[in-house]
Amino acid sequence: MARTDDETGLPRQGSPFGTTPPDPPPGTGGAGSHARMPRWLPRAMLLALALVGVFQLGSWAFHQLTGLLINILIAFFLALAIEPAVSWMASRGLRRGLATAFVFLGVIIASAGFVTLLGSMLAGQIIKIVEDFPDYLDSVINWINAHFHTELRRVDVQEGLLRSDWLRNYVQNSATGVLDVSAQVLGGLFQLLTITLFSFYFAADGPRLRRTLCSVLPPNRQAEVLRAWEIAVNKTGGYLYSRGLMALISGIAHYILLENLDVPYAPVLAVWVGLVSQFIPTIGTYLAGALPMLIAFTVDPWYALWVLIFVVIYQQFENYMLQPKLTAKTVDIHPAVAFGSVIAGTALLGAVGALIAIPAVATLQAFLGAYVKRYDVTDDPRVHGHRERGTGRNLFSRARELWIRRPGQQPLPEAAGSGEGSE
Repeated sequence: MARTDDETGLPRQGSPFGTTPPDPPPGTGGAGSHARMPRWLPRAMLLALALVGVFQLGSWAFHQLTGLLINILIAFFLALAIEPAVSWMASRGLRRGLATAFVFLGVIIASAGFVTLLGSMLAGQIIKIVEDFPDYLDSVINWINAHFHTELRRVDVQEGLLRSDWLRNYVQNSATGVLDVSAQVLGGLFQLLTITLFSFYFAADGPRLRRTLCSVLPPNRQAEVLRAWEIAVNKTGGYLYSRGLMALISGIAHYILLENLDVPYAPVLAVWVGLVSQFIPTIGTYLAGALPMLIAFTVDPWYALWVLIFVVIYQQFENYMLQPKLTAKTVDIHPAVAFGSVIAGTALLGAVGALIAIPAVATLQAFLGAYVKRYDVTDDPRVHGHRERGTGRNLFSRARELWIRRPGQQPLPEAAGSGEGSE
């Protein structure tokens, strides 16, 4: 077996171009099978996996606690709303917890009385509608027979309704949906209890909560937090004050109408219209007007039409005249901004977002207003919406000039006269 150059110790021959190829770096084989992984790569991979896991866990927990967080947000704004009344009682020497309990007791008694009166009224009207339903059905059948020359009878219509598949399916679906309705009612009661407890604790322990929050902040940040808290109390109280005042005006106006039309339960219906139209966003106006129309229809169908016309006219008066004035004095927010905030709040949190959107935006606007530097506005007519004469020309003037400049077009008489005079 012949010996190689390394074994014989002979020098390595150079390349034909006169250069010697460099030696391979140490630790690397011909195929790179002995290359090592960088030491930071496993730790980076573990850190990335840990971050992904924490993000997934936080996202899951947030989705699970969304309902609780919304309840806490509602409770916080309710606590801000009753803060002026609780502080007024506490300043008179009453313990803050006892003052909060008195405020909640008054709200609960008023709400329970209103619900009781409204429930009795609805029960009585439903019984009356059921008792008078045959008479209504007879009048409708007589009208159809007189105008369309048919021979319908009430017995035939009732038998057709009782034997219809629609009624059978409706009864079956209603029977199966009783448990769902019961579960929703229980869930709503539990949610109401949760909101009440949190709002009570926020209002009763308001000073302690502020001290706890300020204890982890430097002094300059503490002043900003306390100022933001005070602005939120003022704006939320002002919003509820304006809503309550508009509810009072609306209730009085609708009470006068319903009393003149001799509609039964006029005071309760007026309170219903005032509260529902002001404190239920988006659809409150329609819910508020539907019940008086239904009760008025049981008295006279024309009365329901008069109620509908009055509701539409009063809504326009409230939207364009009453609400902007009261909102500007209590919340100090532009109506367009209020409308946009309600839409944004509805998109984010539904009906809850629509209800708390206006005080939240008003608080944010008032808080940021202290950090925005303002300058004196120049006295320019364009600031007031007036344009200087001669700065712009309308479309008719431009079309007239283009017509004059057409090739072969004769100049205007005044233009010709001015040219002769100049010559």
